[in-house]
This record gives sequence, structure tokens and C-alpha cells, in this order.
Amino acid sequence: MVMKMKNTRYERIADNHKAQENRGKNAFIAFFVGGLVGLIGEGIIELFCYYLHISRSDASTFMIVILIFVASLSTALGFFDKLVTKFKCGLLIPITGFAHSMTSAALDYRKEGPVYGIGSNIFKLAGSVILYGVVSAWFFGMIRFIIGGGS
Repeated sequence: MVMKMKNTRYERIADNHKAQENRGKNAFIAFFVGGLVGLIGEGIIELFCYYLHISRSDASTFMIVILIFVASLSTALGFFDKLVTKFKCGLLIPITGFAHSMTSAALDYRKEGPVYGIGSNIFKLAGSVILYGVVSAWFFGMIRFIIGGGS
């Protein structure tokens, strides 16, 4: 009984000191910043199409490479995490978040060498994304095949 009272008191004290989060504000920031990143990506595509006269498909590939490079470089320079703290999940849209997770894992284990460090750990965070992406693609592909959507 005495232990129960101590736990209850501890939980009450901890709840009083817990940081309050504003989910509505965080969702708005993430939505706005994610949209801004998407807008920048679309702007890059339009610039490649207009000035370099390349196809939209090729321009999309170049845009993805640029976003991956910028996310990886900002992770390596140490300010991507600070930006994510400020701008929330808006920066973690799939391609930049994926690049960040791989680059940060590679940087964390680089001292262990290229094989046992970087090679063994680069997919530590991104591996689950790859696994569940492949599994869900297979699953939904089978559903589409079964209902007659396959060619």
C-alpha cells in the first residue's frame, strides 16, 4: 500500500513537469513545411524542364537526387536534426527522411570501418522502411491481381 502511494505521487509530480505539446500547431507546421518542400521539389522539376528542356520524368529523377543530396549534406553538417526539431515532421517526407536516416546511421558507425561500421549499420533505421515497403507493395499488388487489375 505504501509503494502504491509513492507511485501515484510520483506520477502526479511527473505529470506536472511533463512538457506540454500543441498537436494542432505541430500538425500545421508539419503540413506547411512538407508542402513547402513539395513546392520546392516541383519548382526544381519546372526549372529543369524549362531551362534544360528535358522530360518531366528525367527532371523528377534529378529533383529526387537533389533532395537526397541536400538532406544528406545537412545531416552530415549537423543541422538537419535542428531543423526537424523546429519544423517537425514536415522535413521527414519520405525521400528526405530516408536520406537522413541512412546518412545519420552511416555517420554514427563510421569509426568502426567501412564494412563493419558503415556497411553493417547504414540500413539500421531505413531497413524497416524498405522491408515494410516491399511487403506492402507485394500485398497490394496481389490484391490488385486477384480483383482483376493485373494486365
